Amino acid sequence: MTTEQSESTGRAPLGPPAGGRPGEPGIEEMVRANEANWDARTPVHVASAFYGLDGSRRADDWFASFEWADLGALTDRDVLHLQCHLGTETAAFADRGARAVGLDFSAEAVAQARRLAGETGRAMEFVHADVYRAAEALGDRRFDVVYTGKGAVCYLPDLASWAGTVAELLRPGGTFYLVEFHPLLNALGPTPPADPDTPPLLLRHDYLAGRGALRSDSPTTYTDGPPLTGATTSYEWRHGLGEVVSAVVGAGLRVQLLRETEELPWPRFPSMVPTANGWWRLPDAEPIVPLLYALKAVKP
Repeated sequence: MTTEQSESTGRAPLGPPAGGRPGEPGIEEMVRANEANWDARTPVHVASAFYGLDGSRRADDWFASFEWADLGALTDRDVLHLQCHLGTETAAFADRGARAVGLDFSAEAVAQARRLAGETGRAMEFVHADVYRAAEALGDRRFDVVYTGKGAVCYLPDLASWAGTVAELLRPGGTFYLVEFHPLLNALGPTPPADPDTPPLLLRHDYLAGRGALRSDSPTTYTDGPPLTGATTSYEWRHGLGEVVSAVVGAGLRVQLLRETEELPWPRFPSMVPTANGWWRLPDAEPIVPLLYALKAVKP
């Protein structure tokens, strides 16, 4: 999740970030920092209450109802979940009868995902690979559905290469489904409020790409639990909706729908209130703004 979400450890060569700042590390170095950061986060996340791995939260709880309507029946379908972290959402695909495969660049996350799958008795496979090398790691395997999101796109420096990888992994007629935090959500941030329970939200960060990666150096993660022990630096890239859609279309996929919703699966801001389905939204006194979006595309 974004901060504020066969073995192959190689990665495709990536160029310098467009508009990168002088003195900024190269993309390879930033991706390695992210990998180490997620390795460090994993034991904290496994022990936290946030993911509900003790059974307090169902795999389905991470999904909006419209996701299942958009995806349709998954029984006996091959589903690939890119950037799967602990496999909490991958598990929901297995529960719905899919042959579910999760892929992540964090060796620690993949090890924990495999352990959790074994403990719950779910038939899932987890692959350790960078997303840009997913096709190489998976060989000639192709999928009916490729799914990703909820804090994944911000860790991708090159959307065109990513979308090309997704298209390569799909069978003809296969579905790509992305559910991601809206770039407006990533641009919003609270300001010091008169009333700490209702901080006003103002634009605090870039919505569009263009100024390189956003560096964060924090010992905390988005879950409860102790501070990270080392590897506290991470990098995120901003991607507007136009950039995402253009990358998907440029990879030869046909976009069928684009949704925007004001709900989130967890409370990003203190003022958020629960919805009837157990998700969260801003209170009625706040404007209705998009916090999450979903994109469905099909490979011709």
